[in-house]
Amino acid sequence: MTIILLILSVLIGVFLGKYFGSKQQFAKNLLILSAGFLITICLNEVFPEVYHSEDHNIGIFVIIGVLIQMLLENLTKGFEHGHLHHHADDHSIIPFALIVGLFVHAFIEGIPLSHEKETISPYLLGILFHNIPISFVLGSFLSHSKNFSTKFWLIVLVFALASPLGMLLGKYFDENHKVYFLAIVGGIFLHISSVIIFESNKNHKMDWQKIVLVICGIALALGGHLFHGH
Repeated sequence: MTIILLILSVLIGVFLGKYFGSKQQFAKNLLILSAGFLITICLNEVFPEVYHSEDHNIGIFVIIGVLIQMLLENLTKGFEHGHLHHHADDHSIIPFALIVGLFVHAFIEGIPLSHEKETISPYLLGILFHNIPISFVLGSFLSHSKNFSTKFWLIVLVFALASPLGMLLGKYFDENHKVYFLAIVGGIFLHISSVIIFESNKNHKMDWQKIVLVICGIALALGGHLFHGH
């Protein structure tokens, strides 16, 4: 069930990007909404579990996650933030570095899922909600290429299978190691969501639409938290 949901979240995002990718404001709003959701899941669900660990050095792994995402963004050039302009020079290809960056990003996120006790956990919801806007941007990029060829669908498939493959790998690790991978992913989530939310507004003016979207994302995540049994 988890694997199906992970793959579906990517496919849904890609199809939305294909048909609505020209509406850049829609993509931006979707990313901001997801950022509000993601940072709430991170602070309300992921970090409490991480810091409940008896390892007093667990914060180091959160920092490692932040650093990993910073390194991955050298490959993706902010693709996961909706930044398409870095890849706009040649719409007929997708840079290999971008593919690698997206795959590694999603693969790492999938590892902690191998030891989740619930089928639909808050952590899984965070990944699903995060996958859709990234896949939307990917679908938009493919749409602008005007060439939804077999090669591009293969790239979508690789991205869709990244988290499930990470989940399968996680089964080979001791369950006690889950908290370390979760800490790393928490750092990744924190970096991505904070960059999207706190990116400079035009002329540094208050962007009320962004604030409302972030609040909506937070409300969605908190709603799930309140109805989720702990």
